[in-house]
Amino acid sequence: MAENKPQEASGGAAPREHFASRLGFILISAGCAIGLGNVWRFPYITGEYGGAAFVLLYLIFLVILGLPVMVMEFAVGRASQRSAAGAFDKLQPSGKWHWFGWWGYIGCMILMMFYTTVCGWMLAYVPQMASGMFDGADAAFAGEAFNGMLADPVALIGWMIVAVVIGFLVCSLGLQKGVERITKVMMATLFVVMLALCIRAVTLPGAAEGIAFYLVPDFSRLFANGWSTFGEAVYAAMGQAFFSLSLGIAAMEIFGSRIGRERSLTGEAISVTALNTVVAILAGLIIFPACFAYGVSPDQGPSLVFVTLPVVFGQMPLGNVWGCLFFVFMAFASLSTVIAVFENLVSWSMDKWGMMRSRAVIFNGILVLVLSLPCALGFNVLSGVAIPAIGDIQSIEDFIVSNNMLPMGSLLFVLFCTTRRGWGWEKFLAEADAGEGVAFPRWTRLWLKYGIPAMILVIFVLGYAPKVSVWLGLA
Repeated sequence: MAENKPQEASGGAAPREHFASRLGFILISAGCAIGLGNVWRFPYITGEYGGAAFVLLYLIFLVILGLPVMVMEFAVGRASQRSAAGAFDKLQPSGKWHWFGWWGYIGCMILMMFYTTVCGWMLAYVPQMASGMFDGADAAFAGEAFNGMLADPVALIGWMIVAVVIGFLVCSLGLQKGVERITKVMMATLFVVMLALCIRAVTLPGAAEGIAFYLVPDFSRLFANGWSTFGEAVYAAMGQAFFSLSLGIAAMEIFGSRIGRERSLTGEAISVTALNTVVAILAGLIIFPACFAYGVSPDQGPSLVFVTLPVVFGQMPLGNVWGCLFFVFMAFASLSTVIAVFENLVSWSMDKWGMMRSRAVIFNGILVLVLSLPCALGFNVLSGVAIPAIGDIQSIEDFIVSNNMLPMGSLLFVLFCTTRRGWGWEKFLAEADAGEGVAFPRWTRLWLKYGIPAMILVIFVLGYAPKVSVWLGLA
C-alpha cells in the first residue's frame, strides 16, 4: 500500500503529520487497545466466570458493540483531520457538541493517573523475576512480596516515573520517528514473546485441562448461582468489550485523524479488533494451562498476575527465565497503551492550544507525573482514602474511567454519528466507506441508533446498582 500522505490542515496551517504506513496505524491503534485490559483484566475475569462460555459472550459483545463504536471514532477523526480538541467543532459547527472535545482529554488523563502506576508494577517485576527470587516460592511469599512493593511509596513512585518518562520520550521524537517506529518494534517483540510463552504453557504436563477450561464452552458455569451469575457475566463481558478496545474517550479518534482515505474504516477496525482479540486469547493460553498444570485456581481476581503466576513460574524449570519473559510481555503491552494515550494528550494540546510538540510533551509530562502521585501513594501513605463499594484511590480512578467515561463516551459517539443533532448517519457512512475494503453495513442503523444506546445504558445501570445498594445500606 502507498504511504499515507499528509493532508493540508484548514486555514493554511502546516500539514498534519500522518502515519508512514498502514501497518503503523494498525499496530499503534492495536497497541493502544492492547494493554492491561487484555493481559491482566481479561484472563482473571474469564477465570471468575467459568472460562470458554464467558469468552464467547465477550466476542459477541466485541462485534455488536465494540467494533461499530471503533469505526465511528475512526470516522470522526479522519473526516475532521483533527483530534477531539477540534473534531466536533469542524464536523458540527452549530456548537452543540463542542464541549465533547474535552471528554477525550479528561478521560485519557484520568486513565493515565492510575495506569502509569500499574505499568510501573509490570516494569518492577521484570528484574525481580529475572533474579530468581520466586524460585520455589509459595503463595504466602508471593503475596508478601507484592504487598511489600505496594507499601513502599518510593518504589511505586520511582517505577511510575520510569513509565511516564519512557512514554513521553517516545512521543517527543514525533509521530513517525518516535511513536510509530518504536511501537512497531515493541509490538513485534510482544508477539514473539507471547508465542514462546504459549508454546511453553500448552506443553506443560497437565496443561490440557486448562486448555479445555479456556476453549471448550460449558454454559452451566454461567448459571452456577442461577440467573444472577449470568447477569453478572453479561455485564462483565459488555464492559470488557469497551475497556479492552479503549473506546469512549477518543483514544481511537486521534489515530483516525492521522490516516488517509485509501482504505475503508470498517476493514481497518476489523484488523485492529482482531489483533487486539488475538492478544487477549493468547494471554489466556499462557495463563490457564500454566495454572491447571500446577494446580492453581484461575479465579484469583487481580492478584492472578502478581501473586498466583509468580508461584507458577517459580515451580517451572528455568522459571526465572519464563517469568521474566512474561513480565517483559506485560510491560510492553502496558507501555504500548501508555505511549498511545500520551500521544493523544500531546496531539490534543497541539490542536487545542497551538503548542509545539516539544512544549506539549513537557506540559503533559509534568501534569501526568503530578496527577499520578495520589494513585502511587494510595497503597501506602494515602491508604485510608477510600469510597465504600468502590475502594482505594486506584479503584476510584479506574471506576471513573471504566464504569463511567468509557460507556457514556461511547454512547455519545454513537449519538453524534447517527442523529441529525450530531454529524448525521449519511455523513458518517460516506466517511466510513471511503476507500477500498469492507463497507459498513447500512442495515444496522436501527441497531446502532437504538440498540447500542440501550445496551450501553444497561452497562451503566448495572455498574451502579450494587454500589448504590451499598451506599443506601441495602447490601
